[in-house]
Amino acid sequence: MPYPKITPQEIEQKLQRRFLKDGHLSLANLPKPSEFKDMDRAVTRIVKAIHTGEKIMLIGDYDVDGVISTTLINMFFQDIGVALEWIIPNRFKDGYGLSPNLIPRIEGFDLVFTVDNGIAAVEAANMCQEMGIDLIITDHHIVPALIPEAYAIVDQKQVDCPFPYEEVCGAQIAWYLIAALNKALNANVDVKSYLGLVSMAIIADMMPLQHINRAMVKAGLQLLNRSELPAIKAFMEKLDKVALNAEDIGFQIAPVLNSAGRMDDASWSVEFLLSSNIYDARVRLDRLKDFNENRKAIEQKITDEATQQVDINDDVIVVAGENWHEGVVGIVAARIGRRFEKPCIVLTKSENGDYKGSGRSFHVCNLFKITTACRPLLNKFGGHEAAIGLSLNEENLDAFKSQIQTEYQKENYDEHLIDPDILGDLSFSHISFELVNKLKAYEPYGQGNARPKFISTNVIIEDVNDMGKEKEHRRFTFSQNGITQQAVLFKTKEVFHIGQVISVIYGLNENHFNNRVTLQLMVEKIL
Repeated sequence: MPYPKITPQEIEQKLQRRFLKDGHLSLANLPKPSEFKDMDRAVTRIVKAIHTGEKIMLIGDYDVDGVISTTLINMFFQDIGVALEWIIPNRFKDGYGLSPNLIPRIEGFDLVFTVDNGIAAVEAANMCQEMGIDLIITDHHIVPALIPEAYAIVDQKQVDCPFPYEEVCGAQIAWYLIAALNKALNANVDVKSYLGLVSMAIIADMMPLQHINRAMVKAGLQLLNRSELPAIKAFMEKLDKVALNAEDIGFQIAPVLNSAGRMDDASWSVEFLLSSNIYDARVRLDRLKDFNENRKAIEQKITDEATQQVDINDDVIVVAGENWHEGVVGIVAARIGRRFEKPCIVLTKSENGDYKGSGRSFHVCNLFKITTACRPLLNKFGGHEAAIGLSLNEENLDAFKSQIQTEYQKENYDEHLIDPDILGDLSFSHISFELVNKLKAYEPYGQGNARPKFISTNVIIEDVNDMGKEKEHRRFTFSQNGITQQAVLFKTKEVFHIGQVISVIYGLNENHFNNRVTLQLMVEKIL
């Protein structure tokens, strides 16, 4: 289906419609912490533990949201001068979240509380109870049918929780807990200053940039850009940036913070964020950058091997390897899915002999729904519409591959639906700095507020050159009706020819180089 022609005025109208429900909120519109079910109960118990000198343990998670949540709580306890022990489970040795594997390390503590995990920790919660440890859970994930026995559970997805926004991340709940503790303790800590880190978690955890999330990210980005935190200064030095935007966090910073948990241990990332001086921060950032480079190399190797297994006739790609690194299979699934434009599941053989892995959806497919129908074949399974985690026995692999194709076909997905992020067919004559400035007014872009994309048709390739060490990128000069535009396309092996007539899908960008600012099309796809 062709996209309708669009003018700058119509673009602005479409972007305005994204905010009809909640409008453009500010920090003044944030709900009070007490609107979370059990928040007041949790705060009262933590305050008692602080006043009576009880031993307190924090349990975090190894993704960016969990790392930042753990960092925020640490910062607050440092600011108020109270001792706090913390653990982020190791992905490979401990598994996810508060699990029985961690129980020996929390023996002897009076109070344990979680950030960004715990809502499914039924067995570990029972063990805490048997040991006389009070457990407070703060989490943002979907509430399962069976919930843990705990002193308090703060999770906005509980049916009886009156907090008005369902899609918030773990670090936001951690920040709300800090704000409530700050008030209860009369601590006078500047909790607003923590919002820079919170904004990074919101973006990294793919929360919709609507309602309070948008307000917190907008305020947080401003705070980041004048932050005195050594870790943030080290990042800006490394990226050679004077200001960070949402895309910098999503594509440059989050993968680096994530890499420690993927490749080794996420506590390296917490220690980096808690750096007390720029020298420590630089050294620790170099370590994280090494993890990330290693992650990229392993990811590329697995992607190449997995791609060779792909059956292009399948509706859902399922590939399995013998010793692929389980820390990167989710990223590989996303990359293969984008390349073949299909949902993809990547599995690797684990130490106990079963297959374990991750899946990423593509387009309109609800991967969680079609995989749920295969549940009898699986050992473990969880996730949401767009991303899943699963494990299964080797003897069930072929049956699973077959059934998931059947389940996909039952849904009768329309493969020819238009991409909702493409606002329309834009003439080169409408591309201007004025249009780019209009687009800037609706930043930050990300999940739930996608950066606008456009399509232009009957475009001629006037020039094309290779870029990059491996010649894996392309720089173009395009023309349409005598008007030229510069463009770049990253990570492609495709060969293009001068004179070729194409349609192009792209976003608009300002390119700052040698004290000159030019307009540039960021090409997503050439048709």
